[in-house]
Amino acid sequence: MAGHDGLAVQLAHVGAVLYQGTTSQAAEKVAGVPAKAARFHSQVDYIQGMRGHDEQQGAVFSYSNIEERIPQQHPLRAIRGIVDAALRELDLHFEALYAQRGRPSIAPERLLRAMLLQLLYAIRSEELLMEQVDFNQMYRWFVGLGPDEAVWDATVFSKNRERLLAGEVSQRLLEAVLRQAAEGQLLSEEHFTVDGTLIEAWAGRKSFVSKDPPPRQGTGARGRKLLRDTHESKTDPEARLYKKSTAGEAQPSYLGHVLVENRHGLVVAACATQSGNAAEREAALILLQRWGGGKPYRLPITLGADKHYQEEKFIAELRRLGVVPHVAEYKSNDKWPNWLSEEERHHPGFVVSQKKRKLVEKVFGWGKVNSLLRQVKLRGEKKVDWFFRLLATASNLVRMVKLIPAV
Repeated sequence: MAGHDGLAVQLAHVGAVLYQGTTSQAAEKVAGVPAKAARFHSQVDYIQGMRGHDEQQGAVFSYSNIEERIPQQHPLRAIRGIVDAALRELDLHFEALYAQRGRPSIAPERLLRAMLLQLLYAIRSEELLMEQVDFNQMYRWFVGLGPDEAVWDATVFSKNRERLLAGEVSQRLLEAVLRQAAEGQLLSEEHFTVDGTLIEAWAGRKSFVSKDPPPRQGTGARGRKLLRDTHESKTDPEARLYKKSTAGEAQPSYLGHVLVENRHGLVVAACATQSGNAAEREAALILLQRWGGGKPYRLPITLGADKHYQEEKFIAELRRLGVVPHVAEYKSNDKWPNWLSEEERHHPGFVVSQKKRKLVEKVFGWGKVNSLLRQVKLRGEKKVDWFFRLLATASNLVRMVKLIPAV
């Protein structure tokens, strides 16, 4: 045929439509090429295009396993293995928490995995957690939900969580994870560090009002009434106005305390208490007794701490427990005396213990920057304490994933 008439051009449109016409018309149709440039396409046959098809028809069945979509080197795989092993140890405890008859609730294993997921990825609310578990396949796999299983309502999730709060499950989970760390020889048995941090309560300063009726006697020295004796928050009555530094502003808060071993910085004991000047020292003794089984240590251990722990009764109690105090000292003055003996002050490990104090700050830094420790959305000392121990467990999991392959 003369010119370009009669040339059959096959175009790769969506749906593989075959187009018959002149080359110039084909060029203009596909690429918007002017008729004058159609000669360039005179020897080209448009049989198959590289563009994919944007088909919107959904698949009725899926034959791929959701676990196959999770990268083999993803940290959640190793964390899931540690968590599952710890949860198997708690199986009998879970059986005791639930009645033998009644409507099945959310499995406690799934509840704990979901709460750990919330801490690991700093998901601020239960509503947002349920939303992300619904569409994120990796989150579904970690929690234990299948691809077609419906996620729970946020209110139902929070209600089922209350049973775990009553059962001290976070403490048992922390201990189970620590047993795995001990099997991997990741824990030091001789050298530890203790410290505390401020946790903002889910309440505002304006929520504090005078108590009615006011107390007759306060909790201060010689019965002096303190602010915590005369005022309380309407939002969270157990929160106290407190500040750790003189430059800061007193905020409704709690105090979180951790005891960290000095080899790899793993948390071996944790708790949260009401704020107070003596709360850190009192909590430190509780954590040491809990880690030591409530008895004095058979072999001396060392404990590093900052100047806030430089107090006569606290140092004496450490010695009674068989703990060598490596507490930072004040410069010599009459207002802030030091209570360490010359032997303790010149102990060969004193300088090392002071350098290891940064391991505690890493735990607090991770919790406040990468997790949900800066301000908790739970009210009441018991719930905050439960949450803080679970966060300590999550911190250990993040650390252990990096350490276990190297053992």
